[in-house]
Amino acid sequence: MAEHRQLQRAALLDAARALLAEGGMEALTFPSLATRTGLARSSVYEYFKSRAAVVEQLCEVDFPLWAAEIEAGMAACDDAVGRLEAYVRGQLALAGDPRHRAIVALSAVELDEAARRRIRSAHAELVGLVVTALGDLGHPEPRVAATLLQGVVESAVRCSEGRSADERARIADTAVALALRGLAATGQARDRARGCD
Repeated sequence: MAEHRQLQRAALLDAARALLAEGGMEALTFPSLATRTGLARSSVYEYFKSRAAVVEQLCEVDFPLWAAEIEAGMAACDDAVGRLEAYVRGQLALAGDPRHRAIVALSAVELDEAARRRIRSAHAELVGLVVTALGDLGHPEPRVAATLLQGVVESAVRCSEGRSADERARIADTAVALALRGLAATGQARDRARGCD
C-alpha cells in the first residue's frame, strides 16, 4: 500500500511538471492533475492539500537535481575559470526551463515562510558550489563574492524573461563576462546584450 501511494505521488509530480512546462502556473490545477493521472479529484487531495503543497514537494525533489546538474557541469571543467562559467551558464539554462520558471513564480506567491526558508537554504547550498572556485582564483572574499555573483545570475534571469534565444545567449555572455572580468569587460558585451528595459 505504501509503495502504491509513493507511485501515485510520483505520478502526480510528473503530471505537475508536465502541466507547468506546457501552460505555466495557470495550468497547475487539481482537476488537471486528476485528469493527467486518471485519479478522482478528491483523490488528489489525499496526496496534496493545496497547490502550494505540490509546488513545495516539486521544489524539494527538483532543486537537488538541478543543483546536481550545475555541480556536474562545474566538475567537468579543468580550471576555476571554467567552473565559474559553468556555474553561471548552468543556472541560466535551468532558469530558461518553463518548469523552473513556473515553480519559482509559484513559490514566491503560494508558499508559507517555512517552505520559503527551505528553498532559500537550497539556493544557499548552490552558492556554496562556487566558493571553492573563487578561492582557487585567489579571491580574498570568496563567500562574499559568491553571494554577489548569485545576484548577477538572478538579475540575468530576470533580464532573460520573455527574450528570444539569441537575446538570452547574449545576456548569458554578458553575465559570464561580468563574473569573470568585472565591469570593465561588460562594456564589450553591452552592445550585444542590449541591456534590460
